[in-house]
Amino acid sequence: MKRIAWFKEIRRKDISVAGGKGANLGEMTHAGLPIPPGFVVTAQAYKEFIEKTNIKNKILNIIANLNVDDNSKLQAISSKIQKLISTTPIPKKIQDEIKSNYLKIGNSKEFVACRSSATAEDLPEASFAGQQATFLNIKGPDSVVKAVRDCWASLFTARAVYYRSKNHFPTEKVLIAVVVQKMVNSEKSGVMFSANPATNNENEIMIEGAYGLGETVVAGSVNPDLYIVDKKSLKIKLIEPRAQEFGIFRNLKTGDNFERKLKGKERTGQKLSEYEIKFLAGLAKKIEKHYDHKAQDMEWAIEGKDIYIVQSRAITTLKERIGTDVKIKGKELLKGMVASPGIGVGPVRIIKDASELDKIKKGDVLVTVMTNPDMVPAMKRAAAIITDEGGITCHAAIVSREMGIPCIVGTEHATRILKHSKIVTVYATKGIVYEGAVAKAKSSMEYKKMKDIKTKTHVNVILGMSDFAERAASTGADGVGLLRLEFIIANGKTHPAEYIRKNKDKEYTNMLVKQIKIIAKAFKGKPIWIRTSDLRTDEYRNLKGGDKEPKESDPMIGWHGVRRSLDEPRILKAEFMAIKKLHKMGYKNCGIMVPFVIRASEVKQAKQILTDIGMKPCKNVEFGVMIETPAACWVIEDICKEGVDFISFGTNDLTQLTLGLDRNNEHIQKLFDEMHPAVLGEIEKVMKICRKYKVKTSICGQAGSRPEMAEFLVKRHIHSISANPDAVHHIKEVVAVVEKKLGVR
Repeated sequence: MKRIAWFKEIRRKDISVAGGKGANLGEMTHAGLPIPPGFVVTAQAYKEFIEKTNIKNKILNIIANLNVDDNSKLQAISSKIQKLISTTPIPKKIQDEIKSNYLKIGNSKEFVACRSSATAEDLPEASFAGQQATFLNIKGPDSVVKAVRDCWASLFTARAVYYRSKNHFPTEKVLIAVVVQKMVNSEKSGVMFSANPATNNENEIMIEGAYGLGETVVAGSVNPDLYIVDKKSLKIKLIEPRAQEFGIFRNLKTGDNFERKLKGKERTGQKLSEYEIKFLAGLAKKIEKHYDHKAQDMEWAIEGKDIYIVQSRAITTLKERIGTDVKIKGKELLKGMVASPGIGVGPVRIIKDASELDKIKKGDVLVTVMTNPDMVPAMKRAAAIITDEGGITCHAAIVSREMGIPCIVGTEHATRILKHSKIVTVYATKGIVYEGAVAKAKSSMEYKKMKDIKTKTHVNVILGMSDFAERAASTGADGVGLLRLEFIIANGKTHPAEYIRKNKDKEYTNMLVKQIKIIAKAFKGKPIWIRTSDLRTDEYRNLKGGDKEPKESDPMIGWHGVRRSLDEPRILKAEFMAIKKLHKMGYKNCGIMVPFVIRASEVKQAKQILTDIGMKPCKNVEFGVMIETPAACWVIEDICKEGVDFISFGTNDLTQLTLGLDRNNEHIQKLFDEMHPAVLGEIEKVMKICRKYKVKTSICGQAGSRPEMAEFLVKRHIHSISANPDAVHHIKEVVAVVEKKLGVR
């Protein structure tokens, strides 16, 4: 059993010995790449340590039967195991080998980095990077031995234990190696991708660079320069200098890091020379080729004239762009807003109202002024959907994204310009409708086969139709952050109020149970947050009994959500009974959230109804509320005090009500912006108070599918983000990148 392995002795296949990081460094050393010299304290040395000192069984006994969702116990047990490892002396033979090999790097004053390299790390199916510790600027044999032991202890940080448990990696099978590598005194450093992760362009190399040590770039504490290079020609396509306020540098005498403010051209100027940009791009190209032409995520450092690569791992997050690269030649008929990407081809069917839905056959292009819930069965049959009105959060947009149907909204003139029965190509990715069949159909749900992306922040899916449960589950979503009852109700063809009027409460409950069960089964073991019904009075008039609905001047802010549920408690009780039945069937992953809250008293009343049917909110069923109104933002502390497990931002309504905009009006859609400072301010305020009361935060509005919103939320430690099925993979990509920058993965 070898305790020490130098990089020159290691290849990529040696993950079980050197861990992912060590194996990659060895592989790149063999390839002749500029890698700072070093060695690996092997996973077998760690195994020998825990077995020879008799702490292996102690660790397994301490961690046995741990419920990782119990945060206080997780933290306590994690600390106990780390203390056990860090206070247990390393056997002398192991110590001696570490010390003697350290001295071969330089001398007793040589600075090295000691970096954890778990044996499950950097595998395509397991993104464990960042879970364990790294120690920089370590000097002296005894200090190196201590740093190695501290790396071993970091195998049991709370986040590492949690992550392994959630990804089913048995504790006894995950070992840890430690990379001991000469420190680069970085004057400039950064990250590099051999494919552009922002655009998924595999013909571009992206480089980010800043002055000083690379931790500022990885942590996202500075804005690095951005450089884009053409992979084939190595021609620089973009140089985008960004102001850098400070850098972190190493004190050459003490080895301590210090922060230095940057001024003048050093602050605002270009960090890398054109020679350095092209040299790095050449290395990226060479590394990608060496790794069987698989795109790589790399870290680099520059000291004087020496340019080093300090890490490389495969990018597992590239996905196919839906129709982005399709070049269509044809006559443009009209344009609109992209609601759901993809390409649909078929004959036009113009629908004036729900009475004409039978006109829509499988493969037709549904054209209407605006869809409503009554049209869902017909929408399922459509090859594409085009509307005159609406924005990206209108009914047509929401439903089409969930179903993976190409959709363009807000065209203004589709029902007048398009001719019935004429063939059209709906290039929804670009928001253009062409005359004739000029492209091949492509759904927004068609992705390249790829491994799931692991993130600490949960990325859930928004869902409302059981028909699409399996497909939504196949996206790799961590759960359902919003299960809408409205589409299930529409499919049942009877208005909830009509069930109650006919004393058919149980029939309503059973109908919900039947449909929700299909979704719960597809997402077995994953959280599903079910929103109680939120029926606007103008949307469901074609359901049986819908003609009895009151006529309101502005249904969008009228009698719906929790306010209606409390006025008609039998409807709410029937919905709660459905959740109770599902729990009895074993689907205890089903939680409840109530919509359109404006007062803590509404939460109290809803919880009382749930208690009355024999369920204990926040005890045997997760209970939360939607934050969709400015009022809810202002009274969030009262809501938290009332007692909720979680809140979820409904950004469609929150943005609409905060900005005073009709989100269905295409004329002012350009003003509808969830990133408006007022909306972001409300979100930040709510999250801050929820953290105080240990209430989980989530988002289930369409803004969760926006990368810039996802980045904003992850930086503020949101628990989960819900996205449309077609956006789950991309949002996971964004979250993974942000988490890497913040060092939380």
